[in-house]
Amino acid sequence: MIIVGIFISLLLDFIKIGGQTYHNQLFDFIISILITIVVWEGNLRLDHWMNMRFPWVLKPIKRVAFHLPASIFFSAFVIYLSMLAFNKYVCPLPEDTKESFMITSLVIGVLISIILLTVEISTQFFKQWKSSLVEIEKYKSESLQAQLQNLKNQLNPHFLFNNMSVLSSLVYKDQDKAVDFINQLSKVYRYLLDNRNNELVTLKTELNFIESYNFLLKIRFDKNIRFDVNIPEHYLSWYVPPMSLQMLIENTIKHNEVSAELPLTVSINIHHDMLQVNNNLQLRTMNEISSKTGIQNIRERYKYFTEKKVEVIETSNEFIVRIPLLDQK
Repeated sequence: MIIVGIFISLLLDFIKIGGQTYHNQLFDFIISILITIVVWEGNLRLDHWMNMRFPWVLKPIKRVAFHLPASIFFSAFVIYLSMLAFNKYVCPLPEDTKESFMITSLVIGVLISIILLTVEISTQFFKQWKSSLVEIEKYKSESLQAQLQNLKNQLNPHFLFNNMSVLSSLVYKDQDKAVDFINQLSKVYRYLLDNRNNELVTLKTELNFIESYNFLLKIRFDKNIRFDVNIPEHYLSWYVPPMSLQMLIENTIKHNEVSAELPLTVSINIHHDMLQVNNNLQLRTMNEISSKTGIQNIRERYKYFTEKKVEVIETSNEFIVRIPLLDQK
């Protein structure tokens, strides 16, 4: 404001009509600086009031429509009163140049106020806009994290419910198998506990878990189910959402006949950098009631990590699901 005040004083002195100097230069600087400070401090108070009545984020058009005229009127009013006071109490202006000097001072003061106000309004607008974008991104991030956590939380009760159903039938059929099933189930659940906070795991980690999970299925179905896993070693360090492979295998069991007459073969391999799970299609005549958290759950979880889509292909004799492999977290 000191710099602006000195600039206004020099500018007025340069264009002063008649080339007359009404006061010494230092006094002119002081008066100009004081007027500039009063005008600017008043505009800051006006800006604070406008922030409460017309916030930039909520009412940007009304803010500009009210703020600009109000600030111009206030600046002109203060400058005009200051010039009148200066003329009456400090240093009377010559009558022949008084009116021209007053008008010139008023125009220059208002124009500079408009320029400064435009800079201030633009700065505030973009600051508020940037701040709102940051808040939106923060909200979106927190919302996505909450949604992702909800999706992950669906896995534990879903997985436990299905395996408890298996265990309840084994208890009556074969108690030794039931004991083995419990031991392997504890290992599987250890995987769930270890990875409950992980959004992604390596394919190697997931396959190690699937090995234990498949053991549970073999206990239940004996030779009626077969797993064929063929994964090149360099893909083992890529990433997948935890439990995604298990859910695909679970779907094959849920929707297909598994018996000595109709054995089920589940193949796990790589297809164009995607993890492919396919099985021979032999749909049950009466499907189990599905909680619909399988493939849709996987689709929803993948939205947080990649734009690649989960592919589902069904032919007359085969059902194929391909999920993207992520080469980095």
